[in-house]
Amino acid sequence: MMKYLFGGAGFITMTVAFTMMSREPVTPPINAVVIPTEDSLYSRHVSNIYQSAHLEESGLSPSVFEKAVTGFYNLKRSGQVSADKSILTIADFDQNSTRKRLWIVDLDKKKLLLNTWVAHGQRSGSDKATRFSNLNDSFQSSIGFYLTAEIYNGQHGKSLRLDGMDEGFNSNARKRSIVVHGADYVSQGTINALGRLGRSQGCPAVAPELANTLINTIEGGNVLFINVTDHYYTSKYLNEHVAAIYAANDTSNKELNLDSALSI
Repeated sequence: MMKYLFGGAGFITMTVAFTMMSREPVTPPINAVVIPTEDSLYSRHVSNIYQSAHLEESGLSPSVFEKAVTGFYNLKRSGQVSADKSILTIADFDQNSTRKRLWIVDLDKKKLLLNTWVAHGQRSGSDKATRFSNLNDSFQSSIGFYLTAEIYNGQHGKSLRLDGMDEGFNSNARKRSIVVHGADYVSQGTINALGRLGRSQGCPAVAPELANTLINTIEGGNVLFINVTDHYYTSKYLNEHVAAIYAANDTSNKELNLDSALSI
């Protein structure tokens, strides 16, 4: 009796197996309409700005740019970013100081406004920044998202105050007097003499001949992102899905409108 039971079970198992093998994979019809999502449209939008502004040619990586834009939209969503301009500044401290590793991008016009040198802190490293701090008197750079604030005249001339938006990473920027200012050691001459830029006390210092124009361009509630690839760094402003939804609801971004995308 047991022989027939096992025989029957084997037959059923083989029948099911052959049935599963004989099924062809289900593929959507050729003319099927793929409905875009906010996330896919957002990726397209970021890529469009990146390509239109020729950022690859200037040395900015697409992944760093996407992080910076995501932070920009999340900060804008919070109501803290200037409504007058969509100016995003990026300093990529993954790159050596001899590289022009600071970019100012007009996101609305999809245009690169400036690509130049920027210094890091004395105790952050030599040619490349490898150490970072949020502590006073550390003389190290602080990573993360900042909002530009008011202009003042200090020991370096025209300077721009910064407010750090990432708790624990750059939130002490104002107390530490971390500001944008011009400095003579940010120059090709210094690179020729030392093999690297000069270093600041933690400020993102720029070439003195560009300082006034740069500060006037980014002051007053615009986003600055200092990037470093660091697995310890986290930010609530790096939520891409939330950024995508906000950007899709921003009427100025017509290419992110789902109805417009479906009509193409």
